[in-house]
Amino acid sequence: MMNDFMNIFVSLDTFVGLILVVSALWIFISSRFHLLAVLMSLEGMMLGQFLLLATFLLRLGAEYYFLLFFLVVVVCEAALGLSILVSIVRTHGNDYFTSFNTLQC
Repeated sequence: MMNDFMNIFVSLDTFVGLILVVSALWIFISSRFHLLAVLMSLEGMMLGQFLLLATFLLRLGAEYYFLLFFLVVVVCEAALGLSILVSIVRTHGNDYFTSFNTLQC
């Protein structure tokens, strides 16, 4: 009984993780005009990958130390992205990619 529940739970988590990654990838491709939307879609992809990784590690019965390392890297990436977003909004006034001019210092 418990093993059947665990198999259903793992397959449902895999399906939800794949849906998260695909939908965030679709948002990343379709809304590429705002930097904030791109950063949020990247975080959605990382959340889906985290769910998939946790599901596969649960299925294998492995240790969860790699999940902690993965979360640390994702948080560092998010902090770096937000700091770049704040710096760009302060210098350019908005987060549109079309308003960035890379030739200016």
